[in-house]
Amino acid sequence: MINIRGITLSLHPFFVILMLFSVMTGHFLELIVLFAIVFIHELGHLAAALLSGVRIRSVQMLPFGGVVEIEDHGQLTAWKEIGIALAGPAMNAAMIGGVLLLREAGWGNGAFLSYVVYGNAMIAGFNLLPILPLDGGKILHAAASLLFPYHQTLLWSSRISLAGSAAVVLVSVFPLLQGEAKVQLNLLMIGVFLLYSNWVDYRHIPFRFTRFLMNRERGYDAAARKGGFAQPIIADQAKHLDSILRLFKRGKYHVVYVMNKQGGVIAMLPEQRLISAYFATERPTLPR
Repeated sequence: MINIRGITLSLHPFFVILMLFSVMTGHFLELIVLFAIVFIHELGHLAAALLSGVRIRSVQMLPFGGVVEIEDHGQLTAWKEIGIALAGPAMNAAMIGGVLLLREAGWGNGAFLSYVVYGNAMIAGFNLLPILPLDGGKILHAAASLLFPYHQTLLWSSRISLAGSAAVVLVSVFPLLQGEAKVQLNLLMIGVFLLYSNWVDYRHIPFRFTRFLMNRERGYDAAARKGGFAQPIIADQAKHLDSILRLFKRGKYHVVYVMNKQGGVIAMLPEQRLISAYFATERPTLPR
């Protein structure tokens, strides 16, 4: 574990296990190249986050990429999140371009350069799968949050990630299902890790949504400065408070119009009042 200017750099235990496995099977050089590719990939995320004015807590290296822990207090917009997620694969694309130029000029070992191209394509392609915490999952999550209520985005991005993780596990054991005595062990380990991580995240959706509500207050001043229109939410007076809050969208300010059975407006409530009431009376519940 290394600390550089307040940013902690570390290897995930999963990466350490893979390193030991590579030493045992004689593929340590390939792992070193893979580590360098993943490290440069993460530097892309890190640079994009810092340029976006986001504070980074830690970077943990994984065999297929890394996990950048961002200190977000409601200031990370969906577009910034998409830009940060795309920066990693963009670094892989840049490395592929540079290596192809070297190979075209006849510099370096052809087999080694081909492996570098393959490694970058593999890392970039895998990371663009729509599975959290991969870059593709983050892009899908951020893009969906621009269109749908945030609770719905949390719920469905987690479900899609769980299904995608299960698919990775199935692909890894597919040769075994066909009667071959061979399993893609590395892919199986990655799939199991993703499946477990997304199951934990799915169980934590109520707390992630609570954090979303707690951080909304920081955006009120920015919304007032922009002078934009509030997005209305129409609610029946019998509707539960929790159901109304689940309609809140990321990057939008809401005013809730409470209607009676005759269709008349009986109250117009700013979202701050509903959030305050929620924290005074509610506790997080499991997603549904």
